[in-house]
Amino acid sequence: MATPLLEIKDLHARVQDKEIIKGLNLTINRGEIHALMGPNGAGKSSLSYVLCGKDGYEVTSGTILFKGQDLLSMPAEERARNGLFLSMQSPVEIPGVIVSNFLKQSLNSVLKHRKQEELDTINFMKLLRSEAEKLGIKPEFLKRFVNVGFSGGEKKRFETLQMSLLKPDFCILDEIDSGLDVDALKIVAEGVNSLHTQDNAFLVITHYQRLLEDIVPDIVHIFADGKIIKTGDKSLAAQIEKSGYASFLTKDKQ
Repeated sequence: MATPLLEIKDLHARVQDKEIIKGLNLTINRGEIHALMGPNGAGKSSLSYVLCGKDGYEVTSGTILFKGQDLLSMPAEERARNGLFLSMQSPVEIPGVIVSNFLKQSLNSVLKHRKQEELDTINFMKLLRSEAEKLGIKPEFLKRFVNVGFSGGEKKRFETLQMSLLKPDFCILDEIDSGLDVDALKIVAEGVNSLHTQDNAFLVITHYQRLLEDIVPDIVHIFADGKIIKTGDKSLAAQIEKSGYASFLTKDKQ
């Protein structure tokens, strides 16, 4: 049997004195797309921060294996180099750092870790312009400071551009549909779908079924009060869209 790409067992985590993850179990295999849906404050984004090693999020018990290795023993930068990527709901601005320079350093850091040849400026810019064009990103965008003055759609396109260059094994999309109009959502979804292969996997965190009409999940989970309370196929997302979370939350308390 193949080793799961990500395996979480009985995970508990907290921020300061507040427990946010309360006994989470989740297995994701290569080639799969999982959707994580749930009400506000359930802990969905907190789970993404725990996986990526964000400061202030403390795991109190449980295990996380990534490609068979102990993820919790790795610092955040090692998790990224090993192929874990988070498309953030609200990406931070980095004044003074140009998009193209940021991406070149990021890609070469990953290539070095993989023991692959790093790209010089000429070859990198050829690759960057090609990938940017696929996402409808204009050349002048690549000369701007990272996320400074970006619209919601520009931020999400930039996150997708990072994925297309780095080609991570496991991508967490934290409400990538937030702030996108219909046209921008289509472009981002097409970019994500083009990156999906049988060798990688995606965890899509969202409130809405509309994203899952374009990025079709294999498995849908309802996440509430720090844990998964129900798992199903893509039809579960349609049920949530129709009737909300109330009936599922009631069943969980019975």
